[in-house]
Amino acid sequence: MFRFQLKANSRRLFNASHQIRSVSKKVRSSKVIGIDLGTTNSAVAVLEGNKPKILENQNGDRTTPSIVAFTKEGDVLVGTAAKRQSIINHENTFYATKRLIGRKYNDDEVQKDIQRLPYKVVEHANGDAWLQTTIAQGLSYSPAQIGGFILREMKRVAELQLAEEVKNAVITVPAYFNDSQRQATKKAGELVGLNVVRVINEPTAASLAYGIGGKDKNNGIVAVYDLGGGTFDISILDIEDGVFEVRSTNGDTHLGGEDLDNILVEFILKRFQMKTGIDLRQDKIAVQRIRQAAEKAKIELSHVKSTTIDLPFITKTESISIPLTEEELDNMSADLIERTILPVRKALKDADLKVQDIDEVILVGGMTRMPKIRNTVENFFGIKPTTQVNPDEAVALGAAIQGAVLSGEVKDVLLLDVTPLTLGIETYGGMFSPLLPRNSTVPCRVTQMYSTAVDGQSSIDINVYQGERPLVQDNILIGKFKLTDIPPLPKGTPQIEVMFDVDADGILKVSARDKQTGKKSSITVFGKGGLTDEEVKRLVDESKQTTEQDQVKLNFLKLVNNLELIVFDTEQALKEIESFVDTTQADTLKRKLITVKKMIDDARKGDLLDQDLIKAAQEELQEEALQVIQKAAERSKAQRKAKD
Repeated sequence: MFRFQLKANSRRLFNASHQIRSVSKKVRSSKVIGIDLGTTNSAVAVLEGNKPKILENQNGDRTTPSIVAFTKEGDVLVGTAAKRQSIINHENTFYATKRLIGRKYNDDEVQKDIQRLPYKVVEHANGDAWLQTTIAQGLSYSPAQIGGFILREMKRVAELQLAEEVKNAVITVPAYFNDSQRQATKKAGELVGLNVVRVINEPTAASLAYGIGGKDKNNGIVAVYDLGGGTFDISILDIEDGVFEVRSTNGDTHLGGEDLDNILVEFILKRFQMKTGIDLRQDKIAVQRIRQAAEKAKIELSHVKSTTIDLPFITKTESISIPLTEEELDNMSADLIERTILPVRKALKDADLKVQDIDEVILVGGMTRMPKIRNTVENFFGIKPTTQVNPDEAVALGAAIQGAVLSGEVKDVLLLDVTPLTLGIETYGGMFSPLLPRNSTVPCRVTQMYSTAVDGQSSIDINVYQGERPLVQDNILIGKFKLTDIPPLPKGTPQIEVMFDVDADGILKVSARDKQTGKKSSITVFGKGGLTDEEVKRLVDESKQTTEQDQVKLNFLKLVNNLELIVFDTEQALKEIESFVDTTQADTLKRKLITVKKMIDDARKGDLLDQDLIKAAQEELQEEALQVIQKAAERSKAQRKAKD
């Protein structure tokens, strides 16, 4: 394991307006479209005149279902066409794949989804979750490839409407997407020939739509509450004179309308089983019909007080007819809605704001049409949420505005987004050295100087983590690489410059350079999949809940590190003065050093020794070393005097 010692620190933010100018030179050749690649539905928009405009698909719809199907005839269906045949071709019809993008097959949330999905999810060679068809000998696709088919359809819609080729696009992602998920989304666009000029956070995009498409020149502190089909985000922005600065962001990458659909499906299945004694859970076609009926009922109850779920002949002899009221739906959704409030509280705290400081609340995502959600948000903030921008369209409209900013069409808007989690590296003793705190404005770059902690060390393993805890064992490893050919010098001598570079898409590049030789190594970090609810809770919540426990571990490691440094200094001093040291004293000190080094080794292996024991060993070693040094100094002085 590589060990670092902190030497110095420097930080420099990029000039965001310079980046906009450099991007605009590359995209002037054509329109920049904005695409909201949603879990349930997707939309595409473009700036026409001074206003963003949603581009309708060939059916005249302003949104397109995020569904892709493969037929036995070899056709690929996207959108409404795919949705229409999903019941009879459920094994080859893929929906809600955004929840799987950039995730590992073994993730807890993926395993939960697998139990409910009618199609097959398999583990790819790299450990990612992929989707497998039952045709063409079980052909498999990554979630990014499925996203690519949807993006290609959005590109086609735009080209038909604009009557010109479209090459450039801004694509949105949930604010809490990690590096792997952002990279996968960007790759999906590139797979279908799009030049993805920017990946931006969904709530941030929505705020742009509100700021330009809503009131004239909005100024103030704005909260964007974004609850869509598969994810939840909350962002706090400071909007002033065309500058949209994100103060903080939080969320849950596995919470949305799909979860309420799952609850409704289970409710219907239980009601039917109670009535007939028939369990339909293994009947994939029946479950798919129930899912579509559940989604339809959920949407209807956003504007009526009651509805009936009717499914004739769900079996050969039985039908489903279940009345459902808004109140029943509210009770079913209560826990899900409550789960959104905790990230809201965290975002406010991170922004150093109180609820009363919020001037406006913007609702984004189809789920926010639900009266229960609107009432919950209004009660929490104490103000009526803004609904003047269509919640299904706001993200795509904002992406189109950002595209126009990047192409130079819009010149009086500047967007300053942030990183969702703290980024840093592992240092000596398993400690986490943060380089970039969460909610840092992007794009940004930060450098920090480190050195070796072992004599003669010629290579370094640099482990990159994201999280909020002081020890790396409690955070998430998102990447690692090696810096080699370091001159074998005494520890603390080499100067290793580590740089974190986060671009405007929120994608991280890490590099390390030996300042003496100029040798450099770097990676663009690909995370280990989407963060589950439990991981996000652990990364942020536990950083506060376990502060005392973390501090004990941190203090212990600092003691061990300091003791090891004293051992090193003592050994070096003993080499220099050995000719003046009494043999008996030298042997006693060496035995003491061996005992202390064993204690350090035990601590490095994970044995959490008594801190008083470590302190006592340090004091004893320092006292014995001091006595030896003093005696050696006296002998040296006496020898010099004798020579004189």
